[in-house]
Amino acid sequence: MKTIGLLGGMSWESTVSYYQLLNRYVNEKLGGLHSAKILLYSVDFAELEACLAQGEWERIADILAEAALKLEKAGADFLAICTNTMHKVVPQIREKTNLPLIHIAEAAADALLSQGIKKAGLLGTAYTMEQEFYRQVLEEKGLEIVIPEAEERLEINRIIFSELCRGIISPYSKKKYLEIIAELNKNGAEGIILGCTEIGLLIKPEDTKVPLFDTTEIHARAIAEYALGKMK
Repeated sequence: MKTIGLLGGMSWESTVSYYQLLNRYVNEKLGGLHSAKILLYSVDFAELEACLAQGEWERIADILAEAALKLEKAGADFLAICTNTMHKVVPQIREKTNLPLIHIAEAAADALLSQGIKKAGLLGTAYTMEQEFYRQVLEEKGLEIVIPEAEERLEINRIIFSELCRGIISPYSKKKYLEIIAELNKNGAEGIILGCTEIGLLIKPEDTKVPLFDTTEIHARAIAEYALGKMK
């Protein structure tokens, strides 16, 4: 089994889910008392969020690349970033380390395509929904991506940072997300990508008839499969 190097803490709420899912998936495959071999570097999210607010992506890249190098020196065999938004700096991390990195958007695209879905709605932070770094990966895989209207994107982003990253689960926010999902479905989205690792804390598959693709679960399974040699 390969040793997983996790870049976490963005937020720690979703990193907890990664830890649980990785160990659960490995145990499902191997049985007994088996669990995942994990090295975790958990950052101070406040520092990175301040950089986000100022658009200081190079500073974010430096922080995460430094953390990745520490994981590499500690013995990690490959890397995974426990968040969608920070995949914007994947090129810089790959440039500064010698380790493979399991990309969350690539794993998500593969999951949707395996279910025959070609057009999908994307929910996430404003950065993930509006910038090219994430959507481009999905589109290069052959998916057509639709996103909510500008006002809805603002509310989605607010709920992520003001509530979900703090562990706050609000009935209003759940209702709002479900309304947005229904509208995306009305506009042709065959499935919805929960493109923020906290959204799965709020919205569950049983909440809507529209197929949901939780990137936390998808990514964790891809990481576990790679660790067990099930993926190339």
